[in-house]
Amino acid sequence: MKNNKELPRGLRNNNPGNIRINSDLFQGEVRPSPGKEFKYFKTMAYGYRAIFRTLLTYYRIYRLETIRQMITRWAPPKENKTDAYIKAVSDYAGIPADDHLIFEREQMIRIVAGMSKVENGREADMADVIEGWNLL
Repeated sequence: MKNNKELPRGLRNNNPGNIRINSDLFQGEVRPSPGKEFKYFKTMAYGYRAIFRTLLTYYRIYRLETIRQMITRWAPPKENKTDAYIKAVSDYAGIPADDHLIFEREQMIRIVAGMSKVENGREADMADVIEGWNLL
């Protein structure tokens, strides 16, 4: 965990998706969590892996196959500006929000990097995103 208070919470916690504490246990997750609301991960790559694993569950189990469907579940309108989030990720990834995805490496790396930028307000370190994908 990074201690620099200047960094956004998601980067300080190695949790670039700002995944809330719940009963799911992810590889590389710090338990018990040092925080009360958001998960902490041992490395940034494990934090990115957790995003990929969650999106893979959305894709395989819930049949969410577009950026719009995935982001609407990830960042529901009751808590977020979901339409702006969808547009930002879609624009960043260069993939229309309603195009069907096939959950392949290049698409998903761009999508998750876009999500990280929305969540943290700065560009993702692509080496960490790629390492997270490689941990799947």
